[in-house]
Amino acid sequence: MTATLTGGPDLRQARRILTEIPGPRSRDLAERRNAALPAGLASSAGIYVAAAGGGVVVDVDGNSFIDLGSGIAVTTVGNSAPAVVTRASHQLAQYTHTCFLAAPYEPYIEVAERLNALTPGDHEKRTALFSTGAEAVENAVKYARAHTGRDAVVVFDHAFHGRSLLTMTMTAKNQPYKHGFGPFAPEVYRAPMAYPYRWPSGPENCAAEAFGMFTQLVDAQIGADQVACVIVEPIQGEGGFIVPAEGFLPAVAEFCRERGIVFIADEVQSGIARTGAWFASEHEGLVPDLITTAKGLGGGLPLAAVTGRADIMDAAHAGGIGGTYAGNPVACAAALGVFEEIENGGLVERARAIGEVIERELRSIAATTDIVGEIRGRGAMIAVELIEPGTRDPNREAVATLAKHCHDNGVLILTAGTFGNVLRFLPPLSISDELLTEAFGVVRDGFAAL
Repeated sequence: MTATLTGGPDLRQARRILTEIPGPRSRDLAERRNAALPAGLASSAGIYVAAAGGGVVVDVDGNSFIDLGSGIAVTTVGNSAPAVVTRASHQLAQYTHTCFLAAPYEPYIEVAERLNALTPGDHEKRTALFSTGAEAVENAVKYARAHTGRDAVVVFDHAFHGRSLLTMTMTAKNQPYKHGFGPFAPEVYRAPMAYPYRWPSGPENCAAEAFGMFTQLVDAQIGADQVACVIVEPIQGEGGFIVPAEGFLPAVAEFCRERGIVFIADEVQSGIARTGAWFASEHEGLVPDLITTAKGLGGGLPLAAVTGRADIMDAAHAGGIGGTYAGNPVACAAALGVFEEIENGGLVERARAIGEVIERELRSIAATTDIVGEIRGRGAMIAVELIEPGTRDPNREAVATLAKHCHDNGVLILTAGTFGNVLRFLPPLSISDELLTEAFGVVRDGFAAL
């Protein structure tokens, strides 16, 4: 690898393996890491990155990997996308920080204006910016509690909402997110998710039965007049890209409206053009009271947001919301670059096209094996759930084997699922069809080897 290697879209778009994986320089860095970092900071890939852009990630040994993870849905517009780099670099040269609470600035307002315009619904909206998805979710709950004067929060099975105390409580999966970190926050209740593939009486009954169980929980066990908000991912991310049964979320949203409960869509992973719409809520015509965004919003820089109805967002008292780094000006400039890349590059439509390629490849693979349970998702947010042959028992071992095969052969993929048996695909929208097809050739070889 030469010292002049640079990232961004000009990086050579090719899969290339020059060393064993991980290579010698990555192994050296791993030794330094083990001496300097705590063990709990785990990484799924053993490589260390030197450059990234378009549809590839290059490691410190010069190996080039096809990127099917986008830094867990963060670099949606591509790593070091031109408009993101240009806007962030310009802002970096002007000033890096003043704290919006102390000395405000225009980029924050511009991002808020764009999100107010882009999120579903034509009602009057407000936006507050934060640094992480967990922070956005936690503040959405604060807004709901301030608006309603109620305490209870209702979430769903298979949910992931973050790693802070409240959002960790809201998250469903114990390992690795909650184990040993209790006690947890009070007044968080969990309802069944309308998960068609694993619904006991079959997918045709899923929406109605899950909705009935949800209403029974809220009305009979908690008391609707005690519930501040219901929060749900329109497509569950860490849970395994679960797309709720059709009709379930609109019914939940209407139920919330009738009872004065704030309906919150957590679009941290599914938002910002990822699913072939600006927001996954749009696929079923949902107009949430509040929407949380992060990940793809900042193009790789830490930025998150809560956007929603003005009357709810104005309910918190002055000084009750904020943070030292919330809405950093460089991250705001990067977000404006993200909007520019999506609009000028037709990336909402591109996400749909990518999804068609992924689904076609996965269905072709599924025809050759008996371990594919379900292929699901929307746009460039697609997953495959793997099972033991002849059953619906989760096949964790196959997922682990396939992930290693892909990494060893130059394709970066991610796993997910409450049961650890899901491969998820989140390629950058800047990836070419050629790279995408090549990557799934590697995936196909991995299935064949099983």
